[in-house]
Amino acid sequence: MNSRPLLRNPVSRRLLRPVADLVDQRIDRRVEQQVRSAVREASAHRLSNELLLGSPGRGLSRVVADGPLKRLHAEVAALAGDRDAAVRNVATAYRLLVALESLGVGRVAGGTMNICGKLGTIPLLDPPNNEVLEIGTLYGMFSAGLVRMMERAGRSPSLTIVDPFAGVQLQPGTNPRPDPTGTPVDEQAVRTNLALAGPAGAAARVRRGYSEDPETRAAVSDRAYGVIVVDGDHSAKGVGRDLEWAEEIAAPGAVVVLDDFGDPAWPGIKEALDEHLKGGTRFTFLGKAAHSAFLRAS
Repeated sequence: MNSRPLLRNPVSRRLLRPVADLVDQRIDRRVEQQVRSAVREASAHRLSNELLLGSPGRGLSRVVADGPLKRLHAEVAALAGDRDAAVRNVATAYRLLVALESLGVGRVAGGTMNICGKLGTIPLLDPPNNEVLEIGTLYGMFSAGLVRMMERAGRSPSLTIVDPFAGVQLQPGTNPRPDPTGTPVDEQAVRTNLALAGPAGAAARVRRGYSEDPETRAAVSDRAYGVIVVDGDHSAKGVGRDLEWAEEIAAPGAVVVLDDFGDPAWPGIKEALDEHLKGGTRFTFLGKAAHSAFLRAS
């Protein structure tokens, strides 16, 4: 039976309109229920994502955007000469960052791309030995991550840390204030986080003091380091002093990382490196990744 003439008939359409309206209402209610359910589910996912990756409790969000991630892949690949390895290491570093901040006390200092760039690049540059020195550690969580990344590359890292452990993060020209995490910056917190890296983290040598102090330098200048991470005093003078010290203790072929290089908030870092590279130096500038400069010692 052909229903089209019936539907075109004005009388039939008037008679059928209440039925059609009822059907429309039921469809509208069902669609509205589905939309509300989807909104509730999306809100729950967004809230969960914010709790895991958002800024509360650490001061910076760990949510990743497509553009910065692609730039980081390209920068790490340019440094390492291997794009597949760069993509793999950045992904591994990101998962490690989230895990460490979830399990540890305090936080990892710096933006997400900056941290993943350092963690992902250092092992790919094949340091000449497994001795690692970090100048300025905050909570020790980055060092714990670096130990794990080195181990993933088949290395057996031996870690040394120098930091004043002043209770708060110190930088010239800034007012000391409590950390966003609410955790005091002290050696106990560092030791707790290093334990997350297993035996190599627990065995780390931690020296309390400023990197320019003669006593501090003497205590940890007993070896040549294959990796030196400079992340202490961010003033031009302080960075310059740390680079001069690094010249003395870097092993041939060592990887030297200068954190926050090119960050407009810390112009003294680039100023210090530019000035240092003008003179007689063992260091060659390899490139940068997300506000970290990478150098190679001759």
